[in-house]
Amino acid sequence: MPKAVIVALDFPNKQETLAFLNQFTEEKLFVKVGMELFYSEGPAIIREIKSRGHHIFLDLKLHDIPNTVEKAMSVLATLEVDMVNVHAAGTIDMMAAALKGLTNQAAKQSKKRPLIIAVTQLTSTDEARMQKDLLISSSLEETVKVYAQNAKTAGLDGVVCSPHEVQMIHEVCGADFLTVTPGIRFLDNDKDDQVRVTTPEKAKQLGSDFIVVGRPITKAKDPVLAYKNCQQAFLK
Repeated sequence: MPKAVIVALDFPNKQETLAFLNQFTEEKLFVKVGMELFYSEGPAIIREIKSRGHHIFLDLKLHDIPNTVEKAMSVLATLEVDMVNVHAAGTIDMMAAALKGLTNQAAKQSKKRPLIIAVTQLTSTDEARMQKDLLISSSLEETVKVYAQNAKTAGLDGVVCSPHEVQMIHEVCGADFLTVTPGIRFLDNDKDDQVRVTTPEKAKQLGSDFIVVGRPITKAKDPVLAYKNCQQAFLK
């Protein structure tokens, strides 16, 4: 799948989501559906968005025992989304089980399985919080690197990471190991609750494969223009 700007549909309900998507009369987007929207509207919102021709990253960050995650991924595979994710902290066994659930269900349906990636550390987490709250004594960089290597060992397609970690991850996991990077802001945007952020232009320079952009597009006065400007900055 080629590089893309993924628009985070961080809306509370179907009405606001479709009102946003209705503004895009020509573009087919790659969108992210997260917990808030999915838990509010359920699988029906996925089917509605897919019926409009958009690609979907279903961002539920599964993290449970391997058997539970395998079964959950079997269900998510029936939605025919394009990308799903888990928490790398769930261990290699859990990530491998997630891949197994996706692969087996896709084979049953004679469909291509979704890409599956793992969250290394959230972009709201800095090293001090990680060490103090999570009791991880390694550096943030080392933790992200090992989590990415674990995801590759499990057979996953890539990781969610900060743009600043992309080069390191490609060095240790290979150029074809996908890096999906949230924490993208335009120069005139606030950081909000994220601490490891950068611009689309910088993410491109750092080698990100996908960037996830939410509020700078969804809250813009002209979302379509903001999206086009973001695409221009990242893809051209």
